[in-house]
Amino acid sequence: MSLPAAPAVASFDSLDADVVIVGGGPAGLMAADWLAHAGRSVHLFDAMPSVGRKFLLAGKGGLNLTHSERRPQFDQRYAQGQAWVGSWLDGLDGEQVRAWAQELGIDTFVGTSGRVFPTEMKAAPLLRAWLHRLRHTQVGGGVQFHMRHRWLGWDDGCMVFGRSEGRAPLKVKARATLLALGGGSWPRLGSDGSWTALLAQQGVDVAALQPANCGFDVLGRDGAGWSEHFRTRFAGEPLKSVAVALDGASAEDDAPWYRKGEFVVTQTGVEGSLIYAASAPLRDALIRSGAAHFTLDLLPDKSLEQVLAEVKRPRGSRSWSSHLKGRLGLQGVKTGLIHELCPADIWASPQALAQAIKGLPVPLKAPRPMAEAISTAGGVTEQALTPQLMLRQLPGVFCAGEMLDWEAPTGGYLLTACLASGKRAAEGIFDWK
Repeated sequence: MSLPAAPAVASFDSLDADVVIVGGGPAGLMAADWLAHAGRSVHLFDAMPSVGRKFLLAGKGGLNLTHSERRPQFDQRYAQGQAWVGSWLDGLDGEQVRAWAQELGIDTFVGTSGRVFPTEMKAAPLLRAWLHRLRHTQVGGGVQFHMRHRWLGWDDGCMVFGRSEGRAPLKVKARATLLALGGGSWPRLGSDGSWTALLAQQGVDVAALQPANCGFDVLGRDGAGWSEHFRTRFAGEPLKSVAVALDGASAEDDAPWYRKGEFVVTQTGVEGSLIYAASAPLRDALIRSGAAHFTLDLLPDKSLEQVLAEVKRPRGSRSWSSHLKGRLGLQGVKTGLIHELCPADIWASPQALAQAIKGLPVPLKAPRPMAEAISTAGGVTEQALTPQLMLRQLPGVFCAGEMLDWEAPTGGYLLTACLASGKRAAEGIFDWK
């Protein structure tokens, strides 16, 4: 099978390499680290001016390196992909990620949520230490970095990279190649998903990229999203100490999804940690049927009976807003949501009002664009790869990281699996040639 051709040019510069890695995110860097210490010579290419740009931005407010949760519970966070991702974690799990960081001189601690952070919280010190080790590896040929090199495809079995400033494209012949090009989120940092066309042309099975860990636009009562009044008053307001249920789940039954937490009202809908956690089933429901909603419990620490008893208490001359604030501590954006999403006659029925407080349906219109998502689902499917993460259609070409068809919630699970897939692919490359 012929490889997809790069754009025709008059001349090329050329390079012969042992291992070529395309993509300087966590998966590519971990593969480079492992291969360099195994004695292989590695050339790492990236289209951006520097590596790890998404990694740095994700860690700007505190790098969530991994999670302290033990396996097999850890593996279950990958849902349908847990068996596949679990095979990578057999070689590099959460505890081993912490040990790897310690080797780089980065101490870590476990937060109250079980998430693991560097003691200094930031991503930059870890990345600096990591790159220093990669650049000064004395085993084999080490790692050579080639920045501002954009992969264009293949030509006569060689990889072709476009270069800036009028330089001729570079043609690279490699013994083995790893593609670690990321998904389609945050394209301004380099992960734009443009690689999907090149692999699809080769007959590689690539599932369409979809936003993951994302916000949503709401449908609203009139089908047009938030009202101008609600948007103007409450966009940017956090909803704290609430719970989201899907498919009728509640705290009392064994239904599939119920979680407490917080999220934020946006100009067009909702986003934040609790929404991100529910984003996969909500997105999939929208794809299947064109409609989805979640049920919002505004007072998850009170039962329906408790809420109803307080709502029924005489309010005298007080407004409903004052009554709910005084009796239940319900105010601001929480009360605003009831006005926004419920019919006006709900205020005439204590039972209906209490039920809305405990189970307010929030209809959704669409996920926010993929460029805004924290991560993506979709990508190269498991069936397209060997267990060593080599493309069946392209022997000697391996894939790792977010460009594979798996997804995970935030909390350190994303980064851990990216790192683990990089190591798994590196082991495959070492065994290949």
